[in-house]
Amino acid sequence: MATTSLPTLTSSGISQYLTAVSKYPILTEKDEYMLAKRWQTKGDAKAARKLITSHLRLVAKIAFGYRGYKLPIEDLISEGNVGLMKAVKKFDPDKGFRLSTYAIWWIKASINEFILNSWSLVKLGTTAAQKKLFFNLQKLKNQMNQIEKGELPVEIVKKIAKKLSVNEKDVIEMNRRLSGPEKSLNAPISDEDGTEAINMLKSNEDNQEKKFNQSEEKSKRKELLIKALEDLNEREKNIFVKRCLNDPPSTLETLSKIYKVSRERIRQIEVRAFEKVKKIVLETAISESKEELYSENSENSEKKVTLPLEK
Repeated sequence: MATTSLPTLTSSGISQYLTAVSKYPILTEKDEYMLAKRWQTKGDAKAARKLITSHLRLVAKIAFGYRGYKLPIEDLISEGNVGLMKAVKKFDPDKGFRLSTYAIWWIKASINEFILNSWSLVKLGTTAAQKKLFFNLQKLKNQMNQIEKGELPVEIVKKIAKKLSVNEKDVIEMNRRLSGPEKSLNAPISDEDGTEAINMLKSNEDNQEKKFNQSEEKSKRKELLIKALEDLNEREKNIFVKRCLNDPPSTLETLSKIYKVSRERIRQIEVRAFEKVKKIVLETAISESKEELYSENSENSEKKVTLPLEK
């Protein structure tokens, strides 16, 4: 995608930027589809620009939800805009959902990557539990009205640990990391031997963040699949599992003998079950993404943060 000129964003002009992006019209579903098709089929840069500018206020809303990481809001918005551009580039309007639903994940992924690259490993940590706490602790503290810095009350530590399925010790340590000043990786741990903090960190060769994200995604897919299977009748479920999930899969011949029908009939049931599962998984994923966006917007409203994002 060619570089798209967007409204100027500086630390001293956030209000002006938000006012500028609020002037871009919100697209109707029909207009959005037509613009997306023009970009998809003809590479129409003007169409792509309209798709991007009409969603800049969405990026700003999401970016403001990450202020707890103490990074410049203009940088968070800029990174979110990069994610939006990637979403527009890959968006397929024929999938049946709106660009905003699809773009949310790209916007958040881009902002999350920026945060990970900006915070030192001394604060972020290296284990899956530490990364999970890093991205959720501040939000949970706000929900529980724990705004002050310092040690968390024991009951709050227990609630957070239970909510995130982590050890109470990890909650205490991460809270101390986020509340304390940033430390250099080259700072000596003690005055005795001059050992630097960076030498005590585990190697990043195993790409722990990637493994954590993959594990989370796998769990989510499994949850969606289980929900989808509940809507199949017993025969559809059994055939789908044996044909699509088992390794190696059962043959059509074997299943035709079990159910006393032709192989073609088994194939038809398999296809029908697969289409049902695919539809249910997609609808559930879209529904949950909308609920998450609504939840985040509600949290921002409760904090009484007024943004000039609408006309």
